[in-house]
Amino acid sequence: MKKKLIKILIFLLILAAFVWTQNEWIQITNLSYQSKELPEAFDGFRILQISDLHNHQFGSNQERLLKSIKAISPDLIVVTGDLIDRRRYNLEPIQELLANFPDLPTYSVSGNHEIWSGNYPEVKALIETNGWHALDNQSAIISRDNDSIQIIGLMDPASRDQGDIQANVTQNLNALSIQSDKFTILLSHRPNPFETYANYSIDLVFSGHAHGGQFRLPFLGGFIAPDQGLFPEYTEGMHTLNQTTMVVSRGLGNSIIPLRVFNRPELVVVTLQKK
Repeated sequence: MKKKLIKILIFLLILAAFVWTQNEWIQITNLSYQSKELPEAFDGFRILQISDLHNHQFGSNQERLLKSIKAISPDLIVVTGDLIDRRRYNLEPIQELLANFPDLPTYSVSGNHEIWSGNYPEVKALIETNGWHALDNQSAIISRDNDSIQIIGLMDPASRDQGDIQANVTQNLNALSIQSDKFTILLSHRPNPFETYANYSIDLVFSGHAHGGQFRLPFLGGFIAPDQGLFPEYTEGMHTLNQTTMVVSRGLGNSIIPLRVFNRPELVVVTLQKK
């Protein structure tokens, strides 16, 4: 009986360690993106993507997350939505992140949880007060030496009460002044309208929302994702259609389903390279 209890205890300890690593041990994913359209001055430019925090706290005052961000030391940070979770609205995890956030250019867009919470104006005011640029159906120009690129952001289509997601995305993109002669980066929380993004000849898209498929199955990939259902197509990594490449982050936190399996929290680093 004693040996059996010891075996059970060991199994439970191993299981607890596995669950902790799958939900707390941040993975840094390094990707390279090549394009002949990239301006020379941006060759080697490094972009860090943060997505889907969902109020998760990585240690006291977000110390483990901040340590990872500062160690990466990127040229630009993009945040692709769902910093908060509408089911447990709480600004403290974001405030802790912002309190010691590195002084780097940071651009963000809303996710469906910011919109559904009904408190997005409060979230937006908080991040803008701390120096982030909230790109809600807006664009900005990033300059380096004598070159520049365009970055545009879509407000999550959950901001509209009715209508098809694809139609809402199209409407928002049509309202933006996309400069076709500039290398263009799009921030949009949802990856599923990928074909729509490609129709606008956008060069590089950053998105999240899919949580890596929540549970990643060997040889099969992600199991389930919002708006994509079972065995979704866009859960992580890089996807290319025509001249458009989309980067999908697995994100950092959880929402309805509280656990990740074979799907550690992720920070994505993309290095731009002139082809």
